Amino acid sequence: MRRMLAKQWSIDNIGPMNLMVREAAVEEATGNEVLVRAEAVSLNYRDKLVLETGMGLPLQFPFVPASDLAGVVEAVGPGVTRFKPGDRVITTFLPGRINGPGLGDARHPPYKTLGGYYPGVLSEYVTFCEDWFVHAPKTLDAGEASTLPCAGLTAWFALIELGRLKAGDKVVIQGTGGVALFGLQLAKMHGAEVIITSANAEKLERARALGADHGIGRENWAERVLELTEDYGADHIFEIAAGVNFGESLKAVAVNGRISVIGVMDGFDLSAPVQSLLLKSPTVQGLSVGHRRALEDLVRAVDRTGLKPVVDKRFSFDELPKALEHLNRGPFGKIVIEF
Repeated sequence: MRRMLAKQWSIDNIGPMNLMVREAAVEEATGNEVLVRAEAVSLNYRDKLVLETGMGLPLQFPFVPASDLAGVVEAVGPGVTRFKPGDRVITTFLPGRINGPGLGDARHPPYKTLGGYYPGVLSEYVTFCEDWFVHAPKTLDAGEASTLPCAGLTAWFALIELGRLKAGDKVVIQGTGGVALFGLQLAKMHGAEVIITSANAEKLERARALGADHGIGRENWAERVLELTEDYGADHIFEIAAGVNFGESLKAVAVNGRISVIGVMDGFDLSAPVQSLLLKSPTVQGLSVGHRRALEDLVRAVDRTGLKPVVDKRFSFDELPKALEHLNRGPFGKIVIEF
């Protein structure tokens, strides 16, 4: 019998200019594997970095990019116990991290993600271990559901799983990308006061429409936070930029507050005077998304609260290059590829 073929986007060398659509054989689900038909994939800024630089990862060529997929189970191997054909599922960003602390050790902290160390998901079909999936929310369409594995879970892990967010907390969210807007929505869901920063006045207005209490520019934003909070500062800060911006986060954070380092828009190094770190004793938490159990918690919260992810624009499978160009321009929320 002739094997089924699947269209997929791939590169044979580093660089988005090398993207092409090719056909590959669909792997049969054996053992504890599930075969999933893709319905939607969401893009992350990290996908752009992997395509452009490889990020030092051991990419196997031809390499299929992207990590966040929503789809339908088509077939299951004989050892599968968590899914059945017809189930709607989403991928996990870090295969193998089911619960608890991160994997690896101090010398070798792994970055074994889909669309990096492991194959990506910009393919009509994927065949992975059942542990690499969770059930999709019942209240979201496929495009919306595909935004949860990386951006949604990162915000949830920072604010809820680790941050223990409570009503009345003051939260600063930097920017209006996918993680940022999830942070805004989750913070408001839990009764927090939210300050959004952006250099784009139109995006600040849109963020206010989503529930942000204050919208401020990026210039001298820490001083503005102190003014708005009457010198109290922020209980939680989403540090999206890194670089010298980290110094601004230390200035704005409350005594014993928390800074979640999530993005590297301004560089991979952190630069800040140590005085505020010593005197304020904040928690500085690096985020590498989160584990599968927390993603399942997020899915339940989405279904119970009716949270709707902010999707900036949807593209067809053949429009991936256009979607990446849009990602470069800085979307308001998430970008989705639909099959």
